[in-house]
Amino acid sequence: MIKALIRKACAKAGVGIFNVRGRYAQDGLFTVHSDHFRADPMFRAAYERGVKAGYGVDPGFEWRVHIALWAARTGLRVAGDFVECGVNAGVVSSAIMQALQWNTLGRSFYLIDTFAGPVLAQFSQAEVEKQRLAFAKLAIEAGGYVTDVDRIRANFAEWPSAIVVQGAVPEILERVEFGKVAFLHIDMNCALPERAALEFFWDRLSPGAVVLLDDYAYHGHECQRDALDAAARVRGAEILCLPTGQGVIVR
Repeated sequence: MIKALIRKACAKAGVGIFNVRGRYAQDGLFTVHSDHFRADPMFRAAYERGVKAGYGVDPGFEWRVHIALWAARTGLRVAGDFVECGVNAGVVSSAIMQALQWNTLGRSFYLIDTFAGPVLAQFSQAEVEKQRLAFAKLAIEAGGYVTDVDRIRANFAEWPSAIVVQGAVPEILERVEFGKVAFLHIDMNCALPERAALEFFWDRLSPGAVVLLDDYAYHGHECQRDALDAAARVRGAEILCLPTGQGVIVR
């Protein structure tokens, strides 16, 4: 009786009560659907390799990594290298290379980051008003961004074709000779470099290449979403919005 009254009161207030026991409930995502992929040995090994890259701290975003592994495997169907703009500790890219047995593929994986956190001068006034700049400053001060490039290089040393590129997007992109790209992961937490990366790589993407956008549907990141939507729309593309907060484009 008491439980029923509580549920009724919560429902009236617009709040739902769910039994999360045995359900996937992390990283802003709750679902009653199957998360069977989490038990797959290949997924577990890949995810654990990502955790290792992040100082052994589990970020708690298994479904996001699951999406990233799907996107990366799909990218293998077409010609080209892999690119990640916004690497930080390398959790996602390490998981991808582990899962795909990277050393057997004969492809390069470009890992592009400032390795100093977001470029604060790149935040727009709209992002400042949404507290994105303040959040970035706090994250930098709290050590939320990896700044030890030697540690990053050591993490990726087992994959000789992993190319660590230190610099800010978009300026650094013109200094690297890219060929065709089969997979592009964008995660820079700021609208200007994310749109610039999508625009720079668009004509380099092979037909069928996959673009994965990490923060596309996250609340508070609307400026990134709007900028990416605008860039995609001009190119006749549409971004698929995922409940993980990510966005996907198939070229």
